[in-house]
Amino acid sequence: MLTLEKFEEASDVVKKVINRTKLQYSEYFSATSGNKVYLKPENMQYTGAYKVRGAYYKISTLSKADREKGLITASAGNHAQGVAYAAKLYGCKATIVMPTTTPLIKVNRTKAYGADVVLHGNVYDDACAHALKIAEETGGTFIHPFDDEQVATGQGTIAMEIFKDLPTVDIILVPVGGGGLATGVSTLAKMLNPNVKVIGVEPAGASCLQESLKQGKVVSLPNVDTIADGTAVKTPGKTIFPYLQKNIDDIITIDDHELIVAFLDMMENHKMVVENSGLLTVAALNHLDCKGKKVVSVLSGGNMDVITISSVVQHGLIQRGRVFTISVRLPDRPGELVNVANIIAEHQGNVIRLDHNQFVSINRNSAVELKITMEAFGHDHKNEIINALEEKGYRPRMEEPKSMYN
Repeated sequence: MLTLEKFEEASDVVKKVINRTKLQYSEYFSATSGNKVYLKPENMQYTGAYKVRGAYYKISTLSKADREKGLITASAGNHAQGVAYAAKLYGCKATIVMPTTTPLIKVNRTKAYGADVVLHGNVYDDACAHALKIAEETGGTFIHPFDDEQVATGQGTIAMEIFKDLPTVDIILVPVGGGGLATGVSTLAKMLNPNVKVIGVEPAGASCLQESLKQGKVVSLPNVDTIADGTAVKTPGKTIFPYLQKNIDDIITIDDHELIVAFLDMMENHKMVVENSGLLTVAALNHLDCKGKKVVSVLSGGNMDVITISSVVQHGLIQRGRVFTISVRLPDRPGELVNVANIIAEHQGNVIRLDHNQFVSINRNSAVELKITMEAFGHDHKNEIINALEEKGYRPRMEEPKSMYN
């Protein structure tokens, strides 16, 4: 059972291995949401995510004999690093099964802690089935990433810290994959203050807990489809489901495009890299139907590879109207390119990329196709530039921007 005594014990144990991530008040997200928003930056943990809490506490409860059998687990990345790091501290071997789609940074960091990594399956559920098979064949000790009361107790230490920093918190937003973090945080939060509202936040393409709560039993989604790889789970934990039924007040689901914009907001306003799963609670701020409340958004992790970061940044700029591409047809005569460039310059557009193709047509009145990718201040500024070109007789067409990094 998850008890207050166990949560207190876990808090003492995990102090040895965690960074104390104090709440950060966010002026930007407070202003945009109408609530008083505080961030719990678990992306600043040594392993880059909160998962080290549950992994280390779980391993601390194992007997020496169980640890010596070798630890086996499955993970989309962050639990893998938590187990690998904890196993290193305890001097025992760890084998981690990860989906083949796991970002390279998570794979490499897991290996760097000394764990053996096996890549298997496209999603966490496939990797977990394979890890259980390995545990059965080798006799190793399996550590479930979320469907385990002791793991969930370790994750719940986050709530203990939230209440120490902000005793009068009204709402806690917590990301949900399999439900371990949500179980620990919601259960302890309700023990400390039954009036606190705890809301789980899932990707719309992997809303397994929402569906399970609707049906009143654990159900599996046929598939998952989300850029939030850390929460791409088909089935919530069966052992912990009763805690979630009792203590989670609501579920909010987030579309991928909302995460892209949230990443940009976090980078620009807080100078922090937060992975897509960790941004679920930030995107959820716009879905709250309240004002003036003290809200804590748990940022669950920040393990994101550079290629993904560059892609998310570009898509975020496009969604905000700050990068866009147009194409225009020009007469094949000297000076036309200068004319277009002058119009853009007069309206403070900044050209990023220019493609000038003189061979799209044999009609010299519209023989040149000009594709321009440029930077603007937002949608209003973008429309101002487009309207200015139209007023000068050009007929700009919106295009899909090419990569700014090639």
